[in-house]
Amino acid sequence: MDKKSNLLVSVVIGSDSDLPIMKESVSILEKLDIPHEVFLTSAHRSPERTLSFAKKAAKRGIKIIIVGAGAAAHLAGVIASNTHLPVIGVPIDSSPLNGLDALLSTLQMPGGVPVATMAIGKSGAKNAALLAARILALEDNNLRKKLDAYVKAMAETIEEKQKNL
Repeated sequence: MDKKSNLLVSVVIGSDSDLPIMKESVSILEKLDIPHEVFLTSAHRSPERTLSFAKKAAKRGIKIIIVGAGAAAHLAGVIASNTHLPVIGVPIDSSPLNGLDALLSTLQMPGGVPVATMAIGKSGAKNAALLAARILALEDNNLRKKLDAYVKAMAETIEEKQKNL
């Protein structure tokens, strides 16, 4: 766990095999200059580590937790049940069910334990970081401007693609 005090977002992965998908979140956070960390833990294989992370995240200055996990995907829910911070879940398509199991495990939380759930895979990971940025931009005008510029650049790529048709 990174000890930097300026971290705002923690990108949590349940397995190192989830990193290629969750690099989409990391890439967006880097583009928007949002201080972040990547933390590996498992709800099933390292439950004490997971609980310790969740309980200490807010004290370390983390504002939002993005969690990518596949298969049974209980990681986001376990973290959400042990912190008051917003948790954004990203189902990973790493099982024979192509992420449907992870989607349902992340999405179907009991009342009182909210997890904002994104789409399965890379688009979900990307949108998780953008949602985190939007939440942080509510109180950060500089970040809001960076987010506006990102959205404008995205629209401009569509115009360029139209010219190439």
